[in-house]
Amino acid sequence: MTEEEIQTEAEATEEEAQPSAQAAAEEPARRRAAGARYYPRRKVCAFCMDGIAVVDYKDIGRLRRYISPRAKIEPRRTTGVCAKHQRQLARAIKRARHIALLPFVG
Repeated sequence: MTEEEIQTEAEATEEEAQPSAQAAAEEPARRRAAGARYYPRRKVCAFCMDGIAVVDYKDIGRLRRYISPRAKIEPRRTTGVCAKHQRQLARAIKRARHIALLPFVG
């Protein structure tokens, strides 16, 4: 390679690197301020939102969303269900398991 070819390749790589640097500079910074605290978004009970008063053990589609792949009942902190509906949900899942609508083991 001659010196001219090496120089043109170097210029080409510089041109390719500059647009990405410019694009990064144009994007707004999404970091929090140093003193700002993180408050997670409050989860809302899906049963309360849908206006369901009693959780039905025959509603398998809805119950499946609240069990893990290993067929464990998911806790409130992960699903966002209120305490009242979590108790009803656990009871409904257990009833559905007894009549073989849901598995005991995943």
